[in-house]
Amino acid sequence: MKRVLVTGGTVFVSRFVATWFAENGYEVFVLNRANRPQPQNTTLIQADRHQLGSCLKHLSFDAVLDVTAYDAQDIHDLLNALGSFNDYIFISSSAVYPETLSQPFTETQPLGPNAIWGKYGTDKIAAEQALLQSVPNAYILRPPYLYGPMQNLYREPFVFDCAVQGRPFYIPGDGKMPLQFFHVEDLCLFIHLILQNHPSDHIFNVGNKESVDVNTFVQLCYQVAESPLSVRHVFSHPNQRDYFPFHNYSYTPDVTRQNNLFPQQKNLLQGLRE
Repeated sequence: MKRVLVTGGTVFVSRFVATWFAENGYEVFVLNRANRPQPQNTTLIQADRHQLGSCLKHLSFDAVLDVTAYDAQDIHDLLNALGSFNDYIFISSSAVYPETLSQPFTETQPLGPNAIWGKYGTDKIAAEQALLQSVPNAYILRPPYLYGPMQNLYREPFVFDCAVQGRPFYIPGDGKMPLQFFHVEDLCLFIHLILQNHPSDHIFNVGNKESVDVNTFVQLCYQVAESPLSVRHVFSHPNQRDYFPFHNYSYTPDVTRQNNLFPQQKNLLQGLRE
């Protein structure tokens, strides 16, 4: 049984990761401040990752699954406190790519500020750099929009609420802006694959092989809710975030590396049903 440390473990991605690995034969430790209910069948290490002291020094892990690092200080504080570990997998973001680069984004393109994601993206870049300076063989995953059970962001749930209440849905422009998703269970399966096989590549864009446009995404959400869809296209409102839960930003990571190892991802309709 492999022992893994999951940072967080109480909200959306980190909670799903902790739960999935606990249900699939791993001994899971979660590191958080115990301010929320804990995932079942895990061992809590109650601490703030910025004030860890010696609470981790006596422990050894087969892998550290760092879901909650957002900047370089998050990385430094955890690494300085860890005892022994074999693998380190960091969930970064595709926000590390400047929007001015050619798309789809590849793992070998230069990183830099992104006008849409701002500080979130530059902080993730700093976190990646800090990790690789200390752990050169760490694995870094760069997802697009993550979705699935335990979602805490009002994106897909907003569309579902509109559908359940029978509201027309307001779509920005012609609705042809692409969105790329990745289900949290597929994220777990890919992490598991890395831990089993230790691929030679260490940085991966992760995501569905195919993106969908806004029109299709909304149609699928209403289909899942078994509600008829009435669409209103909006062409003049200055800020689409006032009425639509995604940024006005079309971006697509190239997931060829991922697909060479993990060619089948969850169908978006199935994932939205879940």
